Amino acid sequence: MTHLTLYTTLGCHLCERLEALLDVLHGGEYRLHKVEISEDEALMQRYGVRIPVLVDETGEELDLGFEPQRLASWLAARGRLDEAAWRRLQAGEGDPGNGGYDTARTLARSGGRRYLG
Repeated sequence: MTHLTLYTTLGCHLCERLEALLDVLHGGEYRLHKVEISEDEALMQRYGVRIPVLVDETGEELDLGFEPQRLASWLAARGRLDEAAWRRLQAGEGDPGNGGYDTARTLARSGGRRYLG
């Protein structure tokens, strides 16, 4: 299982897109720990204009992960890209950006929360 951290804030639509893409493109199980940056001034300074920022277990960060190509490349470098899902996404099938994902499934996976704090 992969452990990832997402620096986010309430109402961040780009963060929601990254989560939806991650749900589609990540190969295998993962656990996503969400960190609400608005509750910590140091996090606001570091991530305020960069969110969403996805961080792997080694501390390597991905900015702009809501862009499918960037997220796919980042996951592939870690051996976690679902290649079949990536091909479908490239073919225009199931793009979370155009409503091609199951909102109920995504909310059930995240417990309906936008952040865990």
